[in-house]
Amino acid sequence: MNIQEIPFGTTDWSTIPITEHPGTTGKAFWRTCQFGTIRVRMVEYTPGYLADHWCEKGHILLCLTGSLHTLLKDGRSFDLAPGMSYQVADHAEPHQSSTLTGATLFIVD
Repeated sequence: MNIQEIPFGTTDWSTIPITEHPGTTGKAFWRTCQFGTIRVRMVEYTPGYLADHWCEKGHILLCLTGSLHTLLKDGRSFDLAPGMSYQVADHAEPHQSSTLTGATLFIVD
């Protein structure tokens, strides 16, 4: 990631409009800010959420609340609790997210 030409600023996430993204089951609610080529999101997954795709985009992801289960296409899986994060490069390892309990994430990609 190369961060350039973004002046200092603050974000009040409560003022950012929410967009709804259905999964195979459950829903994701995104609050999204775009800073040049960098997308920053606060994402809330409902309990029972399962992504409807294998994601190949790179992310840095921090779990704020709840728990997140991430399955890699090669069969490995990882569980995040609050305070845990993961990072993956673009097109490196396709991954799919789910949560039984719901989760709130902070994601930079």
